[in-house]
Amino acid sequence: MNLKNQNSNDSRKILKATELFPHSTDLWLRRIDSNRNIRDNPLEQVYESALNHNPTSKIYGIHMSHGFYTSGRLTNLKTKIDLEYHRSYWCKPYRSKHFQNDFNNWTSGNEKIDKFIQDAQLNADYFSDVIEWIPYDQFKDVKQIGKGGFGTIHYAMWINESINKWDTKNQKWKRNDNREVALKKFDNFVNFDDVLNEMEIHFKTYECDSSIQIYGITQDPETHSYMMVLEYAKDGNLREYLKINFNNINWLQKLFNLTDLSLRFMNIHQLDIVHQDFHPGNILSSDFENSCSIRISDFGLSKLIGENPNNPEKKNIFGVLPYIAPEVLSGGEEYTKAADVYSFGIIVYEIVTGFPPYPDIPHDKDLAMKICNGLRPKIPFHTPKLITRMIMRCWDARVTHRPSFYRLWEDLFTYYQRYKDYLDKEKNKDSQIVIQIKKAKEFSANQESTNATTTTPLNYQTHPQAIYTSRLLNFSKLPKPKNEENFERELEELTKFTSALSIGDSGIVDLDMSNF
Repeated sequence: MNLKNQNSNDSRKILKATELFPHSTDLWLRRIDSNRNIRDNPLEQVYESALNHNPTSKIYGIHMSHGFYTSGRLTNLKTKIDLEYHRSYWCKPYRSKHFQNDFNNWTSGNEKIDKFIQDAQLNADYFSDVIEWIPYDQFKDVKQIGKGGFGTIHYAMWINESINKWDTKNQKWKRNDNREVALKKFDNFVNFDDVLNEMEIHFKTYECDSSIQIYGITQDPETHSYMMVLEYAKDGNLREYLKINFNNINWLQKLFNLTDLSLRFMNIHQLDIVHQDFHPGNILSSDFENSCSIRISDFGLSKLIGENPNNPEKKNIFGVLPYIAPEVLSGGEEYTKAADVYSFGIIVYEIVTGFPPYPDIPHDKDLAMKICNGLRPKIPFHTPKLITRMIMRCWDARVTHRPSFYRLWEDLFTYYQRYKDYLDKEKNKDSQIVIQIKKAKEFSANQESTNATTTTPLNYQTHPQAIYTSRLLNFSKLPKPKNEENFERELEELTKFTSALSIGDSGIVDLDMSNF
């Protein structure tokens, strides 16, 4: 297939994705700069205005740069309009002037934070891009709801919430009342510059619709610690959600969540940001089941605070041991995009099986050594082979053999669409993902009916030293990473098997574009 046809197929697939995932970008278009260097994305041509303004179209004004796409579904021409209109409605010079006139009326007490907030306000393209300095007395019902490796999370009610319009008569911003928010408070040992860096990274990833919204910054009046004011994710994190709801999660939702998650990470990597602490505790949502609301949190903190004070040339490792790539554990390589892909492979395993990795053994140096020597969680044999192959490719100790997030998204989106069309329209009965999921479901049903004592995701026991929160991991003299003896042979055989089955089951989805 020549490049022109490949681009055409990729473009059509992306347009279909925007139909299936209409809420994946908060309903509004966002454009990333077209000068970013995306080396592992085949969509390197800029697709500007893939669909022009068409009031009868389901998709309205899709803009793409280097394969990044977002979309807005047109349900009401009076209220949901193209981003270019949003920008003219927002009128940046006019709004910026209002913000600038108010700069002398507030301060965080720190020049760097003041500048960060001011720059965001002056460069905002719409209300949701604005961050503010929020006095702590604007919050009520504050209570701690979580603790991570570097700070605590508090629930709060924001009394006078974010701005929504300019009140011309009274010359001030209009606000709605009462919004649930999360306050992220950093521990005292975290360097302030690292905290500010974390805020800046979070803001960048929010702009590409991959992290939860940041409303502003506040300060605890007792400890004087700065806190990020964030969107409150009602469904919590993925780990807690799986513990409670796994038996009610069907294969369509699994594929839906994985497709959405891979898209978020594809966007992050296109910004040349590496997460470095990717695990289910950092995957949040307001509604895991019914919308594309998955967001990623805690960006880059492990990297930012990872200097060993006794040896500046050597970096400590922070994170959750089972999700850290072996090349990072061994100290042989820095965190890379491929290390995030390894973590994603563990998360795919967890979403598919319901089990966290290595729940029954201590998460200590012995486990780290075994991971470097090729130990991986055991994938149930009835797992769809296409999914098993994807997981194993992510786990490969050969870093260059791991797929990019674009490739992962491409495969997962295809699987999701084929299975959804099968359920909705009885299409794709001969598609391999459909056949393999049906077999997996049959096996699980038979197992449940014949063995009531089987360990399940809802009754497994966790070893007291199995730790699933981020922490400092100082392991020395770990071996150079390698795959287990049979891993590469099994992966090669699995690749041949799935490739043979894929003949006549093309990865390019046949799209009906008549509605566009």
